[in-house]
Amino acid sequence: MTTARTPYRLVAAIAAGTAAALVMAGCSSGSTASSSSSSKPVDGGDLTYAIANDPISLNPSGTGAGNDTLAITRQLVDSLLWQDPSDGSLKPWLATKYTANDDATRFTFDLRSGVTFSDGTRFDATAVKDTFDDIAAAGAASTAASSFSGYSGTKVVDDDTVEVDFDQPNAAFPNATSSVALGIVSPGTTKVPFDDRSTGSEVVGTGPFTLSSYTKNTSTVLTKRKGYDWGPAARTNAGAAHLSKVTFQVVPEASVRSGSLQSGQLDAISSVQPSDTDSLKTQFDLVTRANPGQVFGLTFNQERPLVADVAVRKAIAQAVDPKTVRDTSLNSLFKVATSVLGSTTPGYTDTSSSLRYDPSAASAALTDAGWVEGSDGIRAKDGRKLQLKLIWITNFGPNQTSLELIQQELEKVGVGLTLESGTVPQYLANLGSGDWDLAWDNNSRADGDVLRSKFSSSGAQSIGASDATLDALFQKELSQSSPTDRDATFAEIQERIASQADFVPVHELTSIIATAKDVHGIAYGADTRLDQLTGAWKDAS
Repeated sequence: MTTARTPYRLVAAIAAGTAAALVMAGCSSGSTASSSSSSKPVDGGDLTYAIANDPISLNPSGTGAGNDTLAITRQLVDSLLWQDPSDGSLKPWLATKYTANDDATRFTFDLRSGVTFSDGTRFDATAVKDTFDDIAAAGAASTAASSFSGYSGTKVVDDDTVEVDFDQPNAAFPNATSSVALGIVSPGTTKVPFDDRSTGSEVVGTGPFTLSSYTKNTSTVLTKRKGYDWGPAARTNAGAAHLSKVTFQVVPEASVRSGSLQSGQLDAISSVQPSDTDSLKTQFDLVTRANPGQVFGLTFNQERPLVADVAVRKAIAQAVDPKTVRDTSLNSLFKVATSVLGSTTPGYTDTSSSLRYDPSAASAALTDAGWVEGSDGIRAKDGRKLQLKLIWITNFGPNQTSLELIQQELEKVGVGLTLESGTVPQYLANLGSGDWDLAWDNNSRADGDVLRSKFSSSGAQSIGASDATLDALFQKELSQSSPTDRDATFAEIQERIASQADFVPVHELTSIIATAKDVHGIAYGADTRLDQLTGAWKDAS
């Protein structure tokens, strides 16, 4: 099998979601993709799983889809391909195989037969075409809009074959088809206006669960679908779910989630805070996995003159000690970042040798560039102080500690940093205003192409880098059908971003879920979001 413009505000929304990320439950002694299982799975049983946020919209490709939303909608819809968490490879699901032409503008999918939607409608090529046309027509109203850049249409070759065409190379598309946002919905769903599908009652998929009820800000209840037997063969259980019912309960406060798990009111909780891991792991199973995609770090707004200067950016990169930040604000479950991409991202390469922590070198470089230290310790040049504004989101507890430490490190080399925090809506407003020099953010996705919208000059989330070398590299990876060739290009992209100090990597995000000891088989997808719960089960009562 051949593998494989959203607004900048979407990065912030994803960062918000991933900071409250989903993780598997499992053996507390190591990083794993699923919760522990030492005996034969039991059919039946109800699972109550706490999430931090209301799903907002159960339309798989609707806007506002954070991790908690995706955890639910993943249970309702299947995708053409499945990305294997163990190695990032794409494997069959609703499509038995796919091929791409040489310039990655045409993708042909052979579809699995015998699949039905939960309303009894047959899954076929027309359903795929309707789903993709629907997403493309929704435009900015869909979180999947960026996957359809240059989309010229989907052609039904026959009932079991579909061809997707683009008028420009889009080698990232096969990977995108494994995502929840491109999950296939029934013809009845696409007939409902896109904006009218938020409650989920209009969403009909081929997935292993169906929606029983949705109560805003309270819970979403799913029930097992009988007869499901077309999950990915490489998954632990490709057949019908073991669990009879799953209740996703909204519990915003991390301490309340932990307390409710400890009191037996919940079977599993997502978004476990790093500070709670030590107390929980003595009684419950934990699984951790580093999120793929862009790591947590410092993004420069290069439309601002102070950080448009590469000498300033490089000095900032040398003044920040990622290991000290990680050790101070997090724990060893969170990896020190060694690239703009996380280590679980296909195509990741270590670029940490480009700019190592060296505050003396940072100070010398700023002096050489004409930045003179003032009486208050902050440098100035041509009448302008090197005082920068950094914006960040308050949704992840360790953020404040990390940034206060970075603020202190930068002050030691004469760079002033003003921290402006906010909730997700406030952060998005700050981001959209352009009145910022640095942003503390991340963006989880299991494809190196996640970098394109920010670091290419034409990306909708562009930070204004205007780097012709990077632009050419992104165009190159989009035209490469071979995963090996794309990985080599992604290595060049990471090296280029590091050499120009377009981003300062600090730490990877690790997602954590805790489960009761009688819960087994909860698993991550390759994007470190909750995979379908077909393999999950509970010990018999």
